[in-house]
Amino acid sequence: MITKFASLALAGVALSFGVAGAGLAQDTMENPMVGGAPMSPQMNIIENAVNSADHTTLVAAVKAAGLVDTLQTAGPFTVFAPTNSAFAALPAGTVDTLLEPENLEMLQKVLTAHVIPGNYSAADLMALVEDNGGAVGLTTVSGDTLGFQMLGGSLVAVDENRNASRITIPDVNQSNGVIHVVDSVLVPN
Repeated sequence: MITKFASLALAGVALSFGVAGAGLAQDTMENPMVGGAPMSPQMNIIENAVNSADHTTLVAAVKAAGLVDTLQTAGPFTVFAPTNSAFAALPAGTVDTLLEPENLEMLQKVLTAHVIPGNYSAADLMALVEDNGGAVGLTTVSGDTLGFQMLGGSLVAVDENRNASRITIPDVNQSNGVIHVVDSVLVPN
């Protein structure tokens, strides 16, 4: 079912998306604004995410999936957070279908495929890519693989279906990890 969802949801996403390689390191005391709200490095992932006007769909999905308590623990977690527009770009009805109670396991798998255990800054990810010959795969909380590579000087996150997502706001530091805002939904097999 995930494969069917993935092929419908993300067909045709080009690998040309990325985040500029220069200047990605973010001072832990100077977090970027996300969704019109300041992000405090003293607050956890959930406490910050609920303040972002750009992540209301993600927050609703996390609540529906029963993952709020998990993302409030000490972690650390690295979260690739799709924006509302990323969810809106999915085929009509996809989000509503995922939010139906009978699709709870699929929703949990999709969301946890956006989370890597540990705290990986964009600079950390770029260093891993360089140290591993140009591409690296990391295991997500769902047990799937999220790949990273540099394309044309940009860091790109790639799901198991070879769909890429551009990191639009890197290094949003949290008390229990880091968030990287992404512009598309990454889907596991």
